[in-house]
Amino acid sequence: MKFNATARSVQGSSASRRLRRAGRVPAIVYGGTAAPLNIELDHNEIYHALRKEEFHASILQMALEGAAKEEQVLLRSVQWHAYKPQVLHVDFQRVDANQALHTKVPFHFINAEISPAVKLGGAIISHVLTELEVTCLPAALPQFIEVDLKDLLPGASVHLADIKLPKGVTYVPHGGDANPLLAATAVVKGGAAAADEGEAEAPAA
Repeated sequence: MKFNATARSVQGSSASRRLRRAGRVPAIVYGGTAAPLNIELDHNEIYHALRKEEFHASILQMALEGAAKEEQVLLRSVQWHAYKPQVLHVDFQRVDANQALHTKVPFHFINAEISPAVKLGGAIISHVLTELEVTCLPAALPQFIEVDLKDLLPGASVHLADIKLPKGVTYVPHGGDANPLLAATAVVKGGAAAADEGEAEAPAA
């Protein structure tokens, strides 16, 4: 994805407030061998970009006004207003094609509705993790990691070891949990499974 940026020469809290009143967002680009670069963004453009999942988990093309070529960056953090739909500040990190990234990638859970757990067991599938912290080279960074639930049985669960990570992507464990739980099933009381059981136990008329 691509976004537009303008170099920002004036810094400080008062300058940032003036930018925001003018519909602009202060931001910074850091990392790599170059010095940190203060930039500003159009609020509407960055607001709508941030609502797209791929903007959070993709290598981004920053088109800096006046620059000869676009620069590759990765979104690192966003500061939002406490109660308004307003972006206050954005941090980006420069990307080096030969240097591994450390970032989070979202999960896409698919085919839950056709799994035995849901169709036969009347279960609800809970997504325990929605994203995974990984390390990989920029070229190997996936926009998402797919978790296919079509074979999930009632009472079963899905752990990281049950899926295959994209080539070149390595999980970064936390707290010694090398095989985290991704999704689990729970049968709803009064659901399909309970209804079937009640029919089986009902006395003949």
